[in-house]
Amino acid sequence: MLADLHNHSCLSPCGSLDLSPRVLVERAALCGIEILALTDHNTVANNPAFARLCYRYGIVPLFGMEATTREEVHVLCLFDTLEKALTFGERIAKLLPPFLHDPERMGDQVIVNENDEIEGVIDIYLGSALDVGLDEIGPLAESYGGLVIPAHVDRPAFSMTSQLGFVSPGPWAALECIRLPPSVDTLGYPLITGSDAHYPEHVGRRSFHLPVSADLAEQVKKDGKMDMGLLQAALRLRDIK
Repeated sequence: MLADLHNHSCLSPCGSLDLSPRVLVERAALCGIEILALTDHNTVANNPAFARLCYRYGIVPLFGMEATTREEVHVLCLFDTLEKALTFGERIAKLLPPFLHDPERMGDQVIVNENDEIEGVIDIYLGSALDVGLDEIGPLAESYGGLVIPAHVDRPAFSMTSQLGFVSPGPWAALECIRLPPSVDTLGYPLITGSDAHYPEHVGRRSFHLPVSADLAEQVKKDGKMDMGLLQAALRLRDIK
């Protein structure tokens, strides 16, 4: 199944206003993506619209965020239900420092519905580091039923290698890389790529194939859900390490 687990929307301050959940899902469908995640910075507030759109277009959704740890390492936190993601999002909101957001200097943070209608904005800057360490984010997400994938570990900014100088062991379901094979030591973890889409033209640029049987793929599409245990098992079958 073609998957992409790292995408932003107009809610991320560094994301384009043109990349609404609707545009993300429509473009993903055109790319043939079957499993799609929305991972805005430190928030899940656009996931409800994203959920409705994925079901409309026959895409299996995963819900979550790209969390920024205290060390300024970006980590994807993924959940198989909207409810789990929203509950986790409430916890994360309490860990954001109370820096007021300036949209003119930092970019807009817009909550929209599935029809691109603005329903609100977030006044706290979402690009800040959370009051949670890299060693804490995995267990925290797991306690809400999620799994974690450190983002773009081979990128020279906001990655484990840029902030720590190395890939740190942890409860990682996989590691996301910009390029495969990677240029850093990934300690034998399963590896994926992700589009990290911030603009419409980024959607689908680095999707990857998740190894599942044809029968299982059909069942996942029928159910409209990829549970975390199945996702983790499929990631372990990735033969790129």
